[in-house]
Amino acid sequence: MAVVVGASMGGLLAARALSDSFAEVLVVDRDVLPDSAASRQGVPQDRQLHVLLARGREAFEELFPGLTEQLVGLGVPLVDLHGQVDWINDGHLMTRAPSSLTAVGISRPLLEHVVRTRVTALPGVTLATGCEVTGLLATPDGARITGVRVHDRGAEAPREVRADLVVDASGRGSRTPLWLEQLGYPAVAEEQVDVGITYVTRTYHREKEHIGGLLGALTNATPEIPRLAVVAAQEDERFAVVLCGMLGDVPPLDDAGMAAYARTLAAPHFAEVVAGAVPASDPVLMRFPASRRRRYEKMRRFPDGLLVMGDAMCSFNPVYGQGMTVAALEALLLRRVMAGGADRATRPFLRGAAKLVDIPWSISVGSDLRFPSIEGRRTLQVRFVNAYISRLHAAATADPVLGAAFLRVVNLIDPPTRLLAPRIVMRVLRGAHPQPRVPEEAVLQH
Repeated sequence: MAVVVGASMGGLLAARALSDSFAEVLVVDRDVLPDSAASRQGVPQDRQLHVLLARGREAFEELFPGLTEQLVGLGVPLVDLHGQVDWINDGHLMTRAPSSLTAVGISRPLLEHVVRTRVTALPGVTLATGCEVTGLLATPDGARITGVRVHDRGAEAPREVRADLVVDASGRGSRTPLWLEQLGYPAVAEEQVDVGITYVTRTYHREKEHIGGLLGALTNATPEIPRLAVVAAQEDERFAVVLCGMLGDVPPLDDAGMAAYARTLAAPHFAEVVAGAVPASDPVLMRFPASRRRRYEKMRRFPDGLLVMGDAMCSFNPVYGQGMTVAALEALLLRRVMAGGADRATRPFLRGAAKLVDIPWSISVGSDLRFPSIEGRRTLQVRFVNAYISRLHAAATADPVLGAAFLRVVNLIDPPTRLLAPRIVMRVLRGAHPQPRVPEEAVLQH
């Protein structure tokens, strides 16, 4: 039997992977889960805009064959990320071109509901809701985890659940570091990057004339203007708009304030929707203080029978939209390593997951270190890459090959080293330095 701690996206993906190797998989969550696509208390971020990168959609499809077609049947739009989205990077409007980079425009509650329905239909998978894992069971020497303590709501004391494998997918608030210390293990090493992000998401009714008929737009934050925004098409003919401030900058929640904030951005798309579209929900504010990575793979001692994945292992800066994609890739890894048996899965999984995390972590942290007030080690490589990517953005206003190469990296299809391939470097060096191609009315007012 396997026990998964947490029934959010990471836990559901873990349960799907484990169902191939275990006759019984128990998923434990504190919430009483909704029967429909609704937000819930245990996932406060689910009302914010979520992005499933192109590689993430592919990974979800591997785990749940036919999922993309199922979502389309529910009214979810398919989005060509290069041909149907405007990318404004450092003020430069990337030229669009048709591509195979396909994403789904979907709200987090709907995606989680569909995935949860698919997972609970699997033989042997059970959800235990309204209860909490309060600790680990282990052998006397602590070398192997043998189960968990589960405290049911209303019960006087926790009960013991024996398991051959425990997977912690409980998210950013994971208590595995504390549980390991209680078993006599040293503290896990952590890396943290303080970004001080506050973001506000609101949905609007989408009309065909909005943002020129495109399905999305994005503008990134820069050291000069630490603000960014995304507008993305979703199910039910809606747009989700997120306005985001870094380093303590806080977007307002009132209509006039949101419109004024949107007008300070490097393109008019966001103000057009915020000021001109009919709201479909109230604005919701969320704070994200820091990216955090726990380096379990570096621990000299780690108990067998325990794995950690998703945000419990690494919580990424949400502006890069990497979390669900990385969790899906970790689930595919989990399915592979479990083919060799639970007894031999711990170290291969932790090391493999660390390698999966390395690239998106380096992308997000490297980009964040462009901001002088963010603390971190700015190696020569980090400084070079940031300068090079800035030049690539300028050249991509006229060269769709460069835009495609960049998008394949940020969507975790290709490794970042692909941007340094000779043919790409030559195109960047040959590229002129065109002025940003955003309209004059979008000149920054911040």
